[in-house]
Amino acid sequence: MRLVKPSLGAAPDEPDTDPLGQLLAAAARGDERAFAELYDQTSARVYGLVLRVVRDAAQSAEVTQDVFLDVWRQSARFDRSRSAVMPWLLMIAHRRAVDRVRSAQSSLVRDDRYAELNVERPYDSVSEQVEISIEGQRVRKVLHDLTEAQREAVSLAYFGGYTHSEVAELLHIPLGTVKTRIRDGLIRLRDALGVVTS
Repeated sequence: MRLVKPSLGAAPDEPDTDPLGQLLAAAARGDERAFAELYDQTSARVYGLVLRVVRDAAQSAEVTQDVFLDVWRQSARFDRSRSAVMPWLLMIAHRRAVDRVRSAQSSLVRDDRYAELNVERPYDSVSEQVEISIEGQRVRKVLHDLTEAQREAVSLAYFGGYTHSEVAELLHIPLGTVKTRIRDGLIRLRDALGVVTS
């Protein structure tokens, strides 16, 4: 892949005596060999700084690559009257490394928040089983207190899974009678179990 540099304005009046500055100026004019030489001379220090901030070798290598991509793009805007090349490179590297750490931290916080909201809460299964058992005993006792006709109709409809029409056919009685027996049985169950209706 060939890197293309934007055209530059007029060169500064005084010559650049800093070897890194000369390489950066040449890179700004599109000289890929000068840029490669700049990379060779500075990448170890840039990587070392990034590694101290990021603390992960693979991510530090990625950040270092991003830094030099930025340097290639921004080399024409480098102002040697404000800074030498190495401090400028290290400033870019530090900013990029801090951005990576912040991004990783944000991602971790987001993942933790998601986990808190979506992980099933532990519960006491023994306690739940005891409650189910107690409720089952209460329902069986109250069912036993219903009339035989009510108990039969409610059991077929709610424990047998039959429709009211199917219960009427099974018991050979009119549908209206089945509905009355089920309704009366449910009212007695509700009252005996202390269920409050709104």
